[in-house]
Amino acid sequence: MTDRYFENFMRDSIEEISTVDGDNERSVGLDKESQDSLLKLLSMPYPTLSDELKRAALNLKETIVAKTSRSIQDFTVYAGTMGTAFLLLKSFQVTGNNNDLNLCYQIIKNCDSATKHSRDITFLCGRAGVCALGAVVAKNQENTQMLEYYLTQFKGIKVNEDHPDEMLYGRAGYLWACLFLNKNLGDGVIPSSYTDEILNKVIKNGRKLGHGKRCPLMFKWYGTRYWGAAHGLAGILYVLMHFELSPDVVEDVKNTLKYMIGNRFSSGNYPSCEEDKREDILVHWCHGAPGMALSLVKAAQVFGDKEFVDAAIDAGEVVWKRGLLKRVGICHGISGNAYVFLSLFRLTGNVEMLNRAKAFACFLVDRGVNLISQGKMHGGDNRYSLFEGVGGMAYLLMDMIDPGSARFPGYEL
Repeated sequence: MTDRYFENFMRDSIEEISTVDGDNERSVGLDKESQDSLLKLLSMPYPTLSDELKRAALNLKETIVAKTSRSIQDFTVYAGTMGTAFLLLKSFQVTGNNNDLNLCYQIIKNCDSATKHSRDITFLCGRAGVCALGAVVAKNQENTQMLEYYLTQFKGIKVNEDHPDEMLYGRAGYLWACLFLNKNLGDGVIPSSYTDEILNKVIKNGRKLGHGKRCPLMFKWYGTRYWGAAHGLAGILYVLMHFELSPDVVEDVKNTLKYMIGNRFSSGNYPSCEEDKREDILVHWCHGAPGMALSLVKAAQVFGDKEFVDAAIDAGEVVWKRGLLKRVGICHGISGNAYVFLSLFRLTGNVEMLNRAKAFACFLVDRGVNLISQGKMHGGDNRYSLFEGVGGMAYLLMDMIDPGSARFPGYEL
């Protein structure tokens, strides 16, 4: 099993050290072990570490822009050029650099032309991502004409009967884009008249495949009843919990989550699908405890049930033990798994969770590039992309500057 992840030798908490007396390693209580460059990073006071992470993130961003912004082979936020645009928007929010915002706008404009006739509807993998990001960037540029253009284009996206319900390619991914616009442009920009029918369709489909009170909601993608955030229950339920739901639907969501908690592996990890609950392998956002942890955090915030708080913390323990993956990305890598701890930090206020996020981020900064070059860590099928490659790492490092405001990109709101 450990061929999928590095053994986590890091501690939950490492004392921060403010000064070092030249070559005198004892002056601040350093032992030989803490001379390791990773442990030096971890022992930095947070303001100093934040500067280091910001510098690393911006340098990495420049490399990503150089490698991805000149042509559009894949337009998506998930693995393509729109992911670079999303990263540039984040960089603008962190630094205020208008060059980032202007380049972001140009990428979106190019992707807009390339996706005019796309039938893909979601934020992460479809036209909704182009239009939603276009509208938010236009708002930041105070470009009223383009803001109206992208909102009109977004409202023209057709969600058809043959679209699935899941996050990457289906109705949940479209609904998430609606939530993203309302968060960034103001409640009601995408009114309930655009979302109610789609929301009700998702609930109806979930109930059709559900198991009554035991597990009221279930969904299929390509014939498989997935549990994970990308294609299954965890992601769909996460999106549903952002809407005003009737009491009976609230109970369905809560009971489905409780069913999942009750049927997790003895390790605390979660199956990838209903069909096979035997292989306790994947600890990813897309399949396994990380994506489920984020959904449980949302459930704890919305419903206030201690059961969901405890289950979220338990899922976080799995990520701490087995989540230092031999992959770098957001979807199935260390970068995405670090967001579990940031989410738990916001929920609980427990500084140990922030320390764990810091540990994963510092591991990437200190060792990520070398491990990838040595072939000991997978750099992603799309190496510079947001969800599969180092784009996710750059985004995480920017989020670590202000961890209390950090959100898993394209998922948490």
